[in-house]
Amino acid sequence: LLFVVGTVSCTLFLAVNGLYSASDDVIELTPTNFNKEVIQSESLWLVEFYAPWCGHCQRLTPEWKKAATALKGVVKVGAVDADKHQSLGGQYGVRGFPTIKIFGANKNKAEDYQGGRTSDAIVDAALSALRSLVKERLSGRSGGYSSGKQSRQSGGGDKKDVIELTDDSFDKNVINSDDVWMVEFYAPWCGHCKNLEPEWAAAATEVKEQTKGKVKLAAVDATVNQMLAGRYGIRGFPTIKIFQKGEDPVDYDGGRTRSDIIARALDLFSDNAPPPELLEIISEDVLKSTCDAHQLCIISVLPHILDTGASGRNSYLDVMLKMAEKYKKKMWGWLWTEAGAQSDLESSLGIGGFGYPAMAAVNARKMKFALLKGSFSEQGINEFLRELSVGRGSTAPVGGGAFPKIHSVEPWDGKDGELPVEDDIDLSDVDLDDLEKDEL
Repeated sequence: LLFVVGTVSCTLFLAVNGLYSASDDVIELTPTNFNKEVIQSESLWLVEFYAPWCGHCQRLTPEWKKAATALKGVVKVGAVDADKHQSLGGQYGVRGFPTIKIFGANKNKAEDYQGGRTSDAIVDAALSALRSLVKERLSGRSGGYSSGKQSRQSGGGDKKDVIELTDDSFDKNVINSDDVWMVEFYAPWCGHCKNLEPEWAAAATEVKEQTKGKVKLAAVDATVNQMLAGRYGIRGFPTIKIFQKGEDPVDYDGGRTRSDIIARALDLFSDNAPPPELLEIISEDVLKSTCDAHQLCIISVLPHILDTGASGRNSYLDVMLKMAEKYKKKMWGWLWTEAGAQSDLESSLGIGGFGYPAMAAVNARKMKFALLKGSFSEQGINEFLRELSVGRGSTAPVGGGAFPKIHSVEPWDGKDGELPVEDDIDLSDVDLDDLEKDEL
């Protein structure tokens, strides 16, 4: 799942705590309760998607709380920690923090709130949206949640993306697949199965789109396909099992709502996704496209090839690749360059004085960075990145307030370095007596 914090500048590293508590009138929303609280609600909802480290979110918090108290009993006001619950943010196309959405008559078509960030502006927008919703009901154009439910079942909630499996087709499709499968075993007469059907169907469409088909939702009629039901010990309906290549199937015991199912599917997807690419900074485009597209970009400056040879350099790159794999859910960008190849960049990140190899984590929107002070090892880098991921670590502004000029260089060819060949000088035609006179 690509989760990119887009257009808003936010403070880089601050203590990460939820911005709201149970004592507030703001309702904390998660993948577990979102469907029940918001989607199945008759009420109008204002929902803020935030990240605890985001400065704009922190400034909005007191205004959001004030608006929630003023609207209590009239309009529901909620908040989602979308840094913690990235699947829920991704489900609603959140690309920057804070993002505010209004869930009105049709809960499946949330509107973006584009107004001011004061409690007065928020309350005015809520009351305006409420007035529109009531007028729609009065004119008979909308029936609140029920119309939203109907549209979901007739639209994205049809069964077109649920793959029907049988005794004959199961092994060929599932067991030998590189993809992740979530399989529902059902009985046509089962009431719980009928309740799950629209949720499973809507989730199948969403998951197919967000994982590019890498996680598949399927269904097996266990009353017809009794060989499969027997093989997997199906005793009750619906039973949902997760199949991953080379592993025994596991039971899915999460919630039965669309958002619950999608959240688990996206977690499975990110667990199985390849680690991000580790790119050499050979041009300005590589640096900018990587750092602009990710919340953080991790930049390593490795010793000159003549100091390490290919094997030494590859050992450093292997450490970086292991860390990129370990922290792949963070969706950070990963870059490296050779000492001296991008000296202006090194200076702007204060790297030269620490020796090589060195590492910096850069927030390109805020133009701030943090430096690795420990060892360039799995343990040292892990400690550094773990501190960053929980919002700790000292930061400094990037020198000059922007990335410096990046030089275009030839990519490393994977070989040991070679000393430059010195030109042979033919001294046979040089009059050494004249040279000595010139020196005098």
